[in-house]
Amino acid sequence: MPLHQSSGHWRLGLTLALATASLWGVLPIALKVVLQAVDVYTVTWFRFLVSFGLLAIYLVGRGQFPSWQKLRSSRLDLLAIATLCLAVNYLFYLKGLDNTSPTNSQVIIQLAPVFMGLGGLAIFRERYTVPQWIGLGAMTAGMTLFFNDQLQALVNASTQYLVGTGILVLAALFWAVYALAQKQLLQQLSSTAIMLVIYGGSALLFSPSASPQQLLTLTPLQWGMLIFSGFNTFLAYGAFAEALDHWEASRVSAVLALTPIVTLTSIVVVSSVLPTLLAPEQITLLGIAGAALVVCGSLAISLGKNQAIAQSSFPE
Repeated sequence: MPLHQSSGHWRLGLTLALATASLWGVLPIALKVVLQAVDVYTVTWFRFLVSFGLLAIYLVGRGQFPSWQKLRSSRLDLLAIATLCLAVNYLFYLKGLDNTSPTNSQVIIQLAPVFMGLGGLAIFRERYTVPQWIGLGAMTAGMTLFFNDQLQALVNASTQYLVGTGILVLAALFWAVYALAQKQLLQQLSSTAIMLVIYGGSALLFSPSASPQQLLTLTPLQWGMLIFSGFNTFLAYGAFAEALDHWEASRVSAVLALTPIVTLTSIVVVSSVLPTLLAPEQITLLGIAGAALVVCGSLAISLGKNQAIAQSSFPE
């Protein structure tokens, strides 16, 4: 079976990956607010339903709504795997977030792009150069320094906190399987067609366990955060799917390593403006140094490819 090959438009892939990291970085803050009033099943159902509706309207407006014949000619088994794995990822991520904190959830979920990157190396025969491997080492060291306080908290954490962390690890694993399945599906379907099926299928999966009546109790702020989370899902996964079409999975995963930095930066901003809504994060000089290493390592992996080779092999 032929494997998916990236288009080679690496600048576009980089831009889309950065957009994904930014959107995912602010998402756990919004979700933490919503989870104060709504259960994880209803939140997940709502996010998928909104994303499906927005994408369906977009595709109908452009005359690009996928036909059943087109879907049937694709790998239905991979579509089912991608749908199930992303649905489980959403559920497990919310359960882990509900039992821990936005910062911890982003620390642990970083295993997801690492798993995806390793899968890209093993399955799609992507290769890292020596500078990229050095960048991976720098990124790993930077994450360890940056999240030193959070990693220490795991050692002395409550049972609930540790269980939540374990659930987040499983969420990361399911997400990596989804991402690799989607990358292969791009051989036969557009990214928008794939996401339409995944959004719709996941919304159906969560419909029996959702409790829409809970939405009637939301405050205006919680409604705003819930609607934002729906739009966030639509935009972030659209950008992510397109990034995989234009860039190698291993490099997309490297850019996604910046997501926790976006999260902690957002927490600092929100907690300073609305201190009663979110507790501020304490970041030491060691943590700042770690953040710098994460950024440098991520960029080394993402931009380590020889540009002359890239331009001769993949004209834009």
